Order: sequence, then C-alpha cells, then structure tokens
Amino acid sequence: MTSSAEMPPDRIPGYDGGSFTHRPELLDESLFWLGHLHNCAQSEDTEELLLGADEEEAADLQRQLLGGDDWPVFTVPLPGGHSLYVVYRAFEEDEGIDYLLYHPDWDHAEHLAQDDGHFMGPALSWAELTAAADNGLPGGSTTDPHARLLLLLPAFGDDGVPDGAVDRLTAALRARTQVEAPDRLAAALLEDQGPCGPVRWTTAEAGYWINNGGLSFRNPANRFAWPAACLARVSATLAL
Repeated sequence: MTSSAEMPPDRIPGYDGGSFTHRPELLDESLFWLGHLHNCAQSEDTEELLLGADEEEAADLQRQLLGGDDWPVFTVPLPGGHSLYVVYRAFEEDEGIDYLLYHPDWDHAEHLAQDDGHFMGPALSWAELTAAADNGLPGGSTTDPHARLLLLLPAFGDDGVPDGAVDRLTAALRARTQVEAPDRLAAALLEDQGPCGPVRWTTAEAGYWINNGGLSFRNPANRFAWPAACLARVSATLAL
C-alpha cells in the first residue's frame, strides 16, 4: 500500500514547476502504471504486452495527469536526507515526466532524466535503481519496493543487468499491475529499455560512475553533460 507520510515540496530549487500535488493513491492504480511505463516499451509486441485492451483508458488518465493545473509529484527518499522526485510536468505543449535529485543543502536540484518527446537519460544503473527501491526508508510517496522500482524504471538503462533482474521486475509488475503476462513483459522491458536502449556503465578515473548514453547527462562525452564535480556528487548520492 502507499503512504501519505510526506507531502510534496512547495517548490524544488532550480526547477520551474506548477502547483505540486501529492497523489500517492495513483500508485495503487494499474492504469497509472500502464501510462507511466509506456515509453519503456519500444516495440509493438512489448506495447501490446503492457497495454493490452486498456490502451485507451491508460492514455486518458495520462492526459489528465499531464494536462491539469496541478502537477503530481512522487518522492523516493534516499539516505542522508536526499530525495528523488518524479514530477509530472504539465506545461501545455511541453508535458512530460522529470526525474530530479535533491538535498536541502544543495542550491538546486539535479535534473537526472526526462521522459517525453525529447527524452534525456538514462540516469540510473540497475544497481542504483534497485538500491533506491529497496532502501526501506520511510516517507515519500510509498514504502513499497515494487512501486518504487516501477516509478523509477523509465530513468533506468543498463546493458549489464544481473541474473534475477527479470524475476525482480516480474514481481513488481505482478504486484502493481494487472497485465496478463508479467514475466514476458518484464523480459521485454529489460530488452527494450526505453527510447535510448541499454547503456554501458563504467567508473571514471576519478572514481565516479558514468555511462556512454548519447542522451545522458552522466556521459561526460556529451556536450550537455554535467561537470565533473556534479557527476561525482550524483554518483556518490546514488551509491548511498
């Protein structure tokens, strides 16, 4: 079940947003997950496994969430007082889902990824994704590791997922959705891995994690990549 222990912030420093709202009840709705994971499905077969006969209803809900005056925000707490925010950005003609990392001591949130027509990412390796899902910290929008895993999945990309990843994702899909074949869907989602596909994660000479994704802020070869200090800070935070 979801938790309503933590309300969304009134503002997120460095991020221009609308009126943030707390909608943890959405995490108990199968239709919500179908829309949230839609861009993770990059083939017609995967899309059919995800949406089935519920495509229209899931699309309607997603349009409502991205077309209102209020912006749903979901929070995943991390150790040391850090937070991952998943923001449903409801700007007219610029709607999408943003993934942000923040600590109260920082002057601004780091924009990890965005899931929209101009996808940016991935932001999380499998190890970072599962660490955030499994940390057991109270608060946020939910304490359920299955919900946290699915909430952050669109920001994930990794060509080195371990044995057992399909089983882990299958369990989350079975717990939170009503898809007919969660095992087949899990395998397909881990093969597709969103608009940019799997990326390779390595350790930079300075000791922090980077990837080779052409659309990732965590690839120092990209002209829009974060500076080294920021790459190191994000890597250290996600490894906690």
